[in-house]
Amino acid sequence: MTTVIRVVDLWKRYDGRDDEEQGAAALRGTCMEIRAGDIVAIYGRSGSGKTTLLNLLAGLDRPTRGLVQVEGRDLESMGDKGRTELRRLRLGFIFQFFNLLPTLTAFENVYLSLELAGRPVPGLAREALRSVGLEGKGDRYPHELSGGEQQRVAIARAMVKGPSIILADEPTGNLDTHTADQVLSILSTRCRESGTTLVMATHSPRASSVADRVLRMEDGVIVEETRMAGSAR
Repeated sequence: MTTVIRVVDLWKRYDGRDDEEQGAAALRGTCMEIRAGDIVAIYGRSGSGKTTLLNLLAGLDRPTRGLVQVEGRDLESMGDKGRTELRRLRLGFIFQFFNLLPTLTAFENVYLSLELAGRPVPGLAREALRSVGLEGKGDRYPHELSGGEQQRVAIARAMVKGPSIILADEPTGNLDTHTADQVLSILSTRCRESGTTLVMATHSPRASSVADRVLRMEDGVIVEETRMAGSAR
């Protein structure tokens, strides 16, 4: 199976230093490989480095040192333009607090993702909303939707352009247990059906249970990997 994400000796410091003293280092030599179609949970407490790692995978931040490859391409060598294009065309994002644009309807939030990817096809946006159970709610604004519905819009927005990878940062962290289970089922099912790789940062054992692999982070390092029972991957 093809490796779509490769991370080697990844460090991120916020104090401007470039050494191996722990200090303010959010990542401290992290290494991992993720294969195409994997559903992977990056599991750890707040402050363990999960969000920093996702930001570096997305090219939203740059490492102090180390290698990040996405689909065989070194993010550092791509430049700002290349990283922006990667995010628009190949990556989807889901956040804890949904990050929907409040002045746009559910349909418009999803359609905007297509416009940015250069594929302005309204029917794709409508189908994406239908696939997450929101048919008939495309004209509603975020404040007119429940938290679970907003997160389903966010899933539709991330999936609609057909990304190869989805990065999800605490996607159930702002939801009650029942709603979180619904969102996790939709997200994992949609990714498995489409063969999309999902990397999900979470502190929730329930969220981790839908993954093929769980990588546990402590103090900026992946310290343990668990392959979930029943996973054929």
